[in-house]
Amino acid sequence: MTQEMKVIVFQLVDKEYAIPVNNVQSIEKLIHITRVPRVSSYIKGVINLRGVVTPIVDLRKRFNLEESMYDDRTRIIIVSDKGREVGLIVDSANDVLDLSADSIEPQPEVVGSIETDFISGIAKLERRLLTLLHLDKVLEEN
Repeated sequence: MTQEMKVIVFQLVDKEYAIPVNNVQSIEKLIHITRVPRVSSYIKGVINLRGVVTPIVDLRKRFNLEESMYDDRTRIIIVSDKGREVGLIVDSANDVLDLSADSIEPQPEVVGSIETDFISGIAKLERRLLTLLHLDKVLEEN
């Protein structure tokens, strides 16, 4: 029996990324973000989501990718890791997939654009390559 893992697939620039569905609380449309002074540049601010104040991280900025204007496809993926909730701004949230353990390979030695610490592996599905994220590393302050 191969082990399966359910993931949420989202887009940043022209790449697809995946995070385990059990870390995802919800996927929201972009709402007003209140800026917070003196935080890392990739932290956009906070939102009040159903009475919970949640910090928001712009993943493009976090990964040193070019910034772009938010549009009607932009989403905030609310994730929880080690008891904290954080919203991740992504270009779009595409779908939910089941990945079998044997479709996942360790990250290649040279990834180039994103810091390799953020990546837990690469999943190959037909013609798609999904970059699996290490959520705890993405959320940790540098």
